[in-house]
Amino acid sequence: MTKRTRRQFLQDSMFAAAAAAVSTTPMISSVAKAQSKSANEKLLCAVIGCRGRGGGHINAFSGREDCEIAYIVDVDEKVGQDCCNSIEKRTGRRPRWVKDMREAFYDNSVDFISTATPNHWHALCGIWAMQAGKDVYLEKPISHDIPEGAAIVAAAKKYGRICQVGTQCRSNPAIRNAMKFIAQGGIGEVNFARGLCYKRRKSIGALGDYPIPEDVDFNLWSGPAPYTTPKLTRSRFHYDWHWQRLYGNGDSGNQGPHQTDIARWGLGINRHPNSVIAYGGRLGYQAERHDPDYVDAGDTANTEVAIYDYGDKCMVFETRGLSVDNSADEQINTLFDKTKGNKIGVIFYGSEGYLVQKSYTHCVAFDLQGQMIQEFKGGGDHYDNFVAAVRSRNADDLNSDAFQGHLSAALAHLANISYYLGEDNKVSISQARAVLQEVQSREDNIETLNRTVQHLKDNGVDLDKYPISMGPLLQFDPEEEVFTDSAAANEILNREYREPFVCPAPDEV
Repeated sequence: MTKRTRRQFLQDSMFAAAAAAVSTTPMISSVAKAQSKSANEKLLCAVIGCRGRGGGHINAFSGREDCEIAYIVDVDEKVGQDCCNSIEKRTGRRPRWVKDMREAFYDNSVDFISTATPNHWHALCGIWAMQAGKDVYLEKPISHDIPEGAAIVAAAKKYGRICQVGTQCRSNPAIRNAMKFIAQGGIGEVNFARGLCYKRRKSIGALGDYPIPEDVDFNLWSGPAPYTTPKLTRSRFHYDWHWQRLYGNGDSGNQGPHQTDIARWGLGINRHPNSVIAYGGRLGYQAERHDPDYVDAGDTANTEVAIYDYGDKCMVFETRGLSVDNSADEQINTLFDKTKGNKIGVIFYGSEGYLVQKSYTHCVAFDLQGQMIQEFKGGGDHYDNFVAAVRSRNADDLNSDAFQGHLSAALAHLANISYYLGEDNKVSISQARAVLQEVQSREDNIETLNRTVQHLKDNGVDLDKYPISMGPLLQFDPEEEVFTDSAAANEILNREYREPFVCPAPDEV
């Protein structure tokens, strides 16, 4: 895209989608519908990817009177047929199982698709579906890399499709009311937020050669990713792909898009940051296994700190995959009621107090002395919001559209790019302090580093033998979506695809 075109694209993406257009790709022909079904007609859907989060999609849409699951799509036939059995038992209607999502896309009777595939499939699945005239409920992160996210936004606009992103906190009254409270000055001026993913993640097993499950069509499962058959490098096929960068994005992209989405919302930020720097590593599993030579099969960071600078505002996201039952975080422990175990949420730092997102359905505001001043509770129905927008044909009715999903997913990708580029840049703690002292932000970079170091030491990590990796500080153009100071970073902005699973560029959807 030209600079003018990309800038216009990002500006226009915040408005209602344009009228549907007809185009063709080598795989999918668009048959976009002119209008939705009447209110008394059921919407037919295809659920794609049925394990894990996909089960939530099945429960949501099979439990509605106004929707019917027409297709179950899964590359594992046993998993797919089991889901069909369950739906038939619940509703009396049996969906059709197929292993190739394109079969569902070709069916003109399908109104929308709901997808919870692994991350590396998200963007292409959504784009193919919208090109075929389907509306899309797309799990977070909506992309495996930044250009894919921009392509999703462009496709929703070009084809006039409704595209909801699975950052469901946007539909929860607790979060919505808390964000309104911040916007109205409830804790004064707010220009800094900290997202937390203190969530125990055990080793996924030793790096090695493992067989691919016989029931899985690995060609279709791999899709846009490199084809590594006949072997895997991880022992458990399902779920643990999250921690391998060919398919997942670590907890930066797994849990992160929920918290960074809320952080952006509360700070009033609707653009990419000016810069990013990340540090951390995949650390601690050697101590857990009592084997100094142990190599975990994951290659994403289990400990990662990312600093995002927006000029007048700043965000930090902290990932901790080791045990979090320690006392190195006095203020954070206090704001989270001194609870042990996982701490997943966002802290907003205001001139007159703090606001803490403690869960998806609970936020609490404190004054500067730590006394509670207001509490926010309540969950919502993100799927219902999506169905209502499918009926209305108004993308403005969505609580979490493709553009918001793109911005929040991109934060994970930006952090990971910095980390990956610095993976071999092992630094001592004094060297890390020297680097971070030069990084401009609205938080205390050294205090966060010190807490992170203490956390690692509390988990038995010998930082002399297994030092942290320090990524480079990368400058980013929020409009052009490119790095301005690193050819190496731009080289890994996107991935290499394999035919026919090629995700188009934003101006080629």
